[in-house]
Amino acid sequence: MDDKTVIARRVARELKPGQLVNLGIGLPTLVSRYLPEGMEVFFQSENGLIGMGLLPDKAFASRDLSDAGGGPTGAMPGSAAFDSAFSFGLIRGGHLDVTVLGGLQVDEKGHLANWMVPGQMVPGMGGAMDLVTCARRVIVSMTHTAKGKAKIVPCCDLPLTSMRRVDLIVTELAVIEPTGGGLMLREIAQGTTVEEVRAVTAARLHVNGEVATM
Repeated sequence: MDDKTVIARRVARELKPGQLVNLGIGLPTLVSRYLPEGMEVFFQSENGLIGMGLLPDKAFASRDLSDAGGGPTGAMPGSAAFDSAFSFGLIRGGHLDVTVLGGLQVDEKGHLANWMVPGQMVPGMGGAMDLVTCARRVIVSMTHTAKGKAKIVPCCDLPLTSMRRVDLIVTELAVIEPTGGGLMLREIAQGTTVEEVRAVTAARLHVNGEVATM
């Protein structure tokens, strides 16, 4: 099982029936594949769709239905399409139960940096600031390191997405909960030790009792 699949499957366990959930660009879009069978969650794409579903076949792809990254997506029976103004009204109005976003860095205060890629042209922040600030729960799904460099750091040196503390970080190695007292290590991957996770984490990780296995 590759790292992205491990992360997406673990994030899917955080979702509850009936929730309105936004999935960000990239890895987060995989989460919808791993819901328990029969569990109904309403997935929102910020470009104007509630009720995203898996495509039964590529032949069903439509350029009018896409996920946050512009990739083709399906629509479940009863889904709703609307304009960006309504979509951001839902987000800014605090109606999203959960948003799942990728990350470039998260620091010891739980601050997320995920919109500015070093050395690359970017069109702007998009909806990331609104999502992190306004969703009831923010889950960051990302690989633990990038090109051997830690992504969980003492202090972000990339532009922050929001001053709000995120609620959970899920990587292929660990589940970490940012709290007012720092980053709490809640779970580690099977076959991994706490010391190994700490070795690839630049930020300080706190352990309170026994750490569960993902």
